[in-house]
Amino acid sequence: MKITTIEKRDLDGPALQFLRRIQSGESTTQNQNTMPRRHANRSFRSNPALTRIISFSVTVSHLIRWERTLLLGFRGATFAFVCLFPVLCACADSPEGKSTSSPSVSAESEPVRASSTPTIVIGFLGGFVRHDDAVHSTVQVAQSLRKAYPSAVHIETFENRRRSDAYNLILHLLGADREARLTNEQKRAARIILYGHSWGASAVVALARDLQAKGIPVILTVQVDSVAKSGQNDSLIPENVRYAANFYQDKGFIRGQQKIMAADASRTQILGNFHMDYTANPISCPQYPWYTRVLMRSHIEIECDQHVWQRVENLIREQLPTSVAASTNSQ
Repeated sequence: MKITTIEKRDLDGPALQFLRRIQSGESTTQNQNTMPRRHANRSFRSNPALTRIISFSVTVSHLIRWERTLLLGFRGATFAFVCLFPVLCACADSPEGKSTSSPSVSAESEPVRASSTPTIVIGFLGGFVRHDDAVHSTVQVAQSLRKAYPSAVHIETFENRRRSDAYNLILHLLGADREARLTNEQKRAARIILYGHSWGASAVVALARDLQAKGIPVILTVQVDSVAKSGQNDSLIPENVRYAANFYQDKGFIRGQQKIMAADASRTQILGNFHMDYTANPISCPQYPWYTRVLMRSHIEIECDQHVWQRVENLIREQLPTSVAASTNSQ
């Protein structure tokens, strides 16, 4: 078969341009009817626009990964701060150079005689307040009682989170052995009074319930603007309590428990749920931090109300040995 040469002049412009784009492939045999061809395309490296686009995408991807890593670290730091915030608050309330823990039982404690168990008075502070912060009325009541009853009554104050320490102290004062066991006679001789404010008032009921599980009676519980912690019930007074009183206010962001009830009315007498209102007669609390006076105004006012705390102290004194108080006052 004769092959005729194609001259450029026999082709029009578009056809000639098409043929110029086609390059010859490798050599072929005569029996092949088609000839492989490849188009001339620019390589990847010869495309600067595409290179810039991909480089930008990679840079953005690295930035997103770095930002996610930084965000995760920030979230971890925030979570740690939230978890440690209560601890920081408790440390901030502590006097410099002093321990925040409640007083522990030591060899210097007054020895307990089996024949004369002392009356035990335990006060619980609210919030993150130290057990010895004399600005707060709970501590002031304890100081007043110590002056009136220097020996026959054991009086201590605790942070509300130290309920187990108060429980162990009571067992020690009642004469429990190393296994924390008490005889029936020791339990019957127990004379225990509990009082507190806010979270401390809720701790009062919780401790009374702990003592009930041990078969230990409580003479009196007094709650002032009681605020229950999670998992606590500060409204139901256990049946091992003989008398119970409750003071509360119902204004502001934090409000006290309005009504306490006896689990067994035949064994517990509710002395009253006493409502306090400071709308018409506000009480100044200059020694308290400004933020508590702003955010928890009524809750702080009832803690500063000396009329309320004098009633609390009187209720406690009614259950204390009168002969000891009389001899103390006569000295």
